[in-house]
Amino acid sequence: MRRRAILGYGAAGVGAVALMLFVGWWQVDGPGGPEPVGQRPMALTEMDFRLTDHEGNAVGPETLIGRPTMVFFGFTYCPDVCPTTLSDISGWLDDLGDEADEMNVVFITVDPERDTVEAMAEYVGYFHPGIRGWTGPEEQIARVADGFRATYERVPAESGDYTMNHTASVFLFAASGRFVTMIDYHEPKEFAVPKIRRALEEEMEGAT
Repeated sequence: MRRRAILGYGAAGVGAVALMLFVGWWQVDGPGGPEPVGQRPMALTEMDFRLTDHEGNAVGPETLIGRPTMVFFGFTYCPDVCPTTLSDISGWLDDLGDEADEMNVVFITVDPERDTVEAMAEYVGYFHPGIRGWTGPEEQIARVADGFRATYERVPAESGDYTMNHTASVFLFAASGRFVTMIDYHEPKEFAVPKIRRALEEEMEGAT
């Protein structure tokens, strides 16, 4: 009996430690963690850039104001991160159902040299129809990335071609243009979708 009680206390102790570690991860490195100081994106209302969407329409930060917004940076020649993330986003939008129609979802290229309007149109066509592709001059892409606090760089390949390193997280903004949070690369759907709903709920609260 005494041995059973000791084992019971031991199991409870392990469970408590595991819970504490999970809470610590959630608050520091996980979905509940704060954005790094100095890396928080600007509000959309404070940004200034001019791009073109995959249908040839002029777009800018004002295009995104009024509805919750999800933004991801990447490029069409991306071998894994971009198609994986856009597939994840497509799944999240499917899970949201009709609520997905209330959002702006934008894929912004960091490789405008190769990602023309036509190339973006073909690429986003492989994913959820709600995803828009944006491209533009290099200097405008740089302005966008600076506002979002996103990073990217051109990396030479052994073949003589090049690839791009870039921020792999997804940015979430409220309808007001205020930054809400980020969804990390490969973040489980169980965490990602509630974050998106939070941005949608802020839109509804602002409308009441």
